Formats: sequence, structure tokens, C-alpha cells
Amino acid sequence: MERTFVMIKPDGVARGLIGRIVNRFEEKGFVIAQAQLLYLSAEQAGVHYAHLKSKPFFGELVDYITSGPVFAMILEGHQAVQNARTLIGFTNPIEAQAGTIRGDYALIVDSNVIHGSDSVENAEIEIKRFFG
Repeated sequence: MERTFVMIKPDGVARGLIGRIVNRFEEKGFVIAQAQLLYLSAEQAGVHYAHLKSKPFFGELVDYITSGPVFAMILEGHQAVQNARTLIGFTNPIEAQAGTIRGDYALIVDSNVIHGSDSVENAEIEIKRFFG
């Protein structure tokens, strides 16, 4: 059974989408192994987005992800990483298909509701980062 990390971002939490999003993962067949509501520090956000540190929008990204609580989850299921990413949709909501989480709930790339690990290796790193 593969595991992945998914995080509902501050805009998704603020809009009351946790239940709807969790339900979509459960309907797909995922098992929620662990979940928690938490606030990220600037240091945690900097580590999480370290691969984007050289980008001009890095500071805004850190400000955004630390602007409110996030809902972090460990999901388990068959090919969990790829299945979750397919359900989440493209990073840019304009490109995300209807029926995906971003296609249905996000309007702009700067606040696109949700994060999902992009590989099994990164999923394990992110799970350790947020769940110990």
C-alpha cells in the first residue's frame, strides 16, 4: 500500500472545503491514515518550499502558506501519489479539468487550495516533515 502527503492550503481551510476535499479522497478509495490541522512557521514553509527559493515569488509563497491553518493528511491507497495528483488536478487551476479539486475549487495559481506530493520519495520526506 503506497502512501502520499496531501495538504489543504489556507485558502481551502478558510473556505470550509476540508470536508468536501476529504470526502473526494475517501470516495476515490483512499484511506486517511493520519490528519491534523496546523499552522506552519516561516521556517517550516521555507523548508517545504526550499526547491523554489530562487524564484521571485518565494517570499509571497511563504507568506501565503503561513497565513492561516493548513490541513495535512497522510493518504494510503493503490498508487497513492499518482492517483492523488490526478484527483487534485494541474497546479494552475485554469488548466485543471472540471472534476478535479483544483478545477472545481481554485481560481488562481497563487492560492490553489491544495498540495500533493509529486513522487513517492517526496511523499515520504513530506510525511516525516509534517508527522515526524
